[in-house]
Amino acid sequence: MEEVKERWKVFSPATGKEIAEIDETPLAEINFLYDRAHAAFSGWSGLTVSERLVYFKKLRLIMVEQMDEIAEVIAMDTGKPKTEAIVADIMPTLDAIRHIEKHAVKSLSKQKATTPLLLIGKSSHVEYMARGTVLVISPWNYPFQLAMVPILNAAAAGNTVIAKPSEVTPLVGKCMERLFKEAGFPDGVIDFAHGGKALGATLTDQNPDYIFFTGSVRTGKIIGEAAAKKLIPVTLELGGKDPMVIFEDANLERAVNAALWGAFTNSGQVCMSVERVYVERSMYEPFLMLLKEKVNELTQGTELSDDIGSMTYPEQLTIVADHLEDALKRGAVLEAGIPPDKWVLGDTYFLPPIVLSHVNHSMKIMNEETFGPVLPIVAFDTEEEAISLANDSQFGLNSSVWTMDQAKAARVASKLVSGAVIINDVLISVANHNLPFGGAKQSGIGRYHGENGLRMFCHEKSVMTDSGKKNTEIQWYPYKGKYPKFLSMFQNYFSAKTNWVVFAKEYLKLLKMAKKKK
Repeated sequence: MEEVKERWKVFSPATGKEIAEIDETPLAEINFLYDRAHAAFSGWSGLTVSERLVYFKKLRLIMVEQMDEIAEVIAMDTGKPKTEAIVADIMPTLDAIRHIEKHAVKSLSKQKATTPLLLIGKSSHVEYMARGTVLVISPWNYPFQLAMVPILNAAAAGNTVIAKPSEVTPLVGKCMERLFKEAGFPDGVIDFAHGGKALGATLTDQNPDYIFFTGSVRTGKIIGEAAAKKLIPVTLELGGKDPMVIFEDANLERAVNAALWGAFTNSGQVCMSVERVYVERSMYEPFLMLLKEKVNELTQGTELSDDIGSMTYPEQLTIVADHLEDALKRGAVLEAGIPPDKWVLGDTYFLPPIVLSHVNHSMKIMNEETFGPVLPIVAFDTEEEAISLANDSQFGLNSSVWTMDQAKAARVASKLVSGAVIINDVLISVANHNLPFGGAKQSGIGRYHGENGLRMFCHEKSVMTDSGKKNTEIQWYPYKGKYPKFLSMFQNYFSAKTNWVVFAKEYLKLLKMAKKKK
């Protein structure tokens, strides 16, 4: 008898209306999914990279054709404006496919390596071999991009993939599943499992060959610990508390506009959100005044003309409220927005943008990831103080430096403990697929994007080749009489100035001894 699948209703966080019912993947099906993935691996990994890319092009063209429909699904499921859905979820995914189409063949092909002179007659190269079945567990804040990019890179490298989208935004998960089917990917190459934490734990326990997780630090540590017990390699893309450092010579209006967008896009639910702003004291008041003026011009809602959508996950509102209450109790001043005790939410999760002054590093709002539309601002006096404040965090995902002095910008950027630094802009490093992306400290382990975005999903295999014509090698047995010649050869080779005459003389003697028959 077929197991009855659990169904759960999906409500839009922006309207409170029911938008779908989703079948949950039964835990009993997990073994079947892995069996399918293992069975499909041989055929998929056996294709050339170019043959695999045919499916990627078809997927890209389908996405282009259905772009508005996909944006509508993302907007309904997350509560974000459609403009953000198309700019921050769909466009980076399409760009990732284009990047793979352009670079995958070269990146995954055999790479020639230098062979040392002491290994005369041999050649060396590196091969990239698909790992097997990759488990991708993705979050709800950018549920399309942050799932699709690792899925696509893993599959391009020849792996099969089991993807678990967030249960908070399940409609996007179903949308992605449909797109891969329409693109004609072979059965078992990319499968989706829909459900909550129990499903994620079961998927992790089934010995995938690699785990790619994007989400909270807490969950990342649980997954990392479980994977470590089985020596399963992982990439963990976790949280952030990203600083924005603004010097007095920065373009004031540009910095204010960037702070607004960097803090409030996607209602602040971005791992790279601007969550801490440090402004040089001489610019502090003008910055705060202009910022408050522009905050009041932002609109919230579900129309195409609106700037800020709703929060996506109701539990996140509790965290934002806790951070705000802690800050206000400790002396922070609410410059814009509404205190938690006056929030009126109902079935929707619209939270007006909040600006705080008089904050310090004793407050949760400056230490823990808030993941909401909150912008705390601190004044600083010196470059050294700004660097110290920016680095005073358990996180290190992204950061930005604002100044017209490029030498100062480069100097400060080099001292920030961060996976990425952007000069005179915010957030955008993740959109450049030529750059590695990942964090320092509690912000994660590993990097993806760039050349490594494909190769990380492969075993890196070193291969050395000899013609096999010689009967022996100079370092093989017997050792009798060889030591003084090796000593002389190495001393002359590795000295301050290589003595090529002596090196060649000793090498030839050793070669002659190796060929000599007993």
